[in-house]
Amino acid sequence: MVTFREAMPTDPTAAALLDQYFAARADGFPSGRAYRRPTVDAAQFAPPGGVFLLLEGENLAGEPADVGCGGIRTIPDGPLGSRREVKHVWVQPHARRIGAGRSLMLELERRARESGARELVLDTHDAQTAAGALYASLGFAPVEPFNDNPNATLWLGKPLAPAD
Repeated sequence: MVTFREAMPTDPTAAALLDQYFAARADGFPSGRAYRRPTVDAAQFAPPGGVFLLLEGENLAGEPADVGCGGIRTIPDGPLGSRREVKHVWVQPHARRIGAGRSLMLELERRARESGARELVLDTHDAQTAAGALYASLGFAPVEPFNDNPNATLWLGKPLAPAD
């Protein structure tokens, strides 16, 4: 079972998970291209326009620990109206393939919907096949590029129905 805890990206635990995320992204980037580490603007993840979550699970010793992170932030409206962008979704390797990443994405989607977003978008790279498969299974489909992220090759979106 996983739970979520709100934190700012500058929180020491969040910063450590983001360092792991960026290092893994750089290591897995296609040869011949340099990964450009983005600057994380913590203010973009502050409520009410955004949120940054820590994924609480278990470490390798089976003890409670923060094993992942991810956030949403408000970006300019798109064709469906208000948009939130998913950023920096990371789950430590030992916590993958047990539904933790899916749970995190569903929680981010829930929070985006509750904040009034009509669309949830993200960018990724086609080399991230596992992430791409997760996003597709959650209903994300290609959309027009909405940013100029040099690390991205795919832009995906998902319409959101209003919160009940």
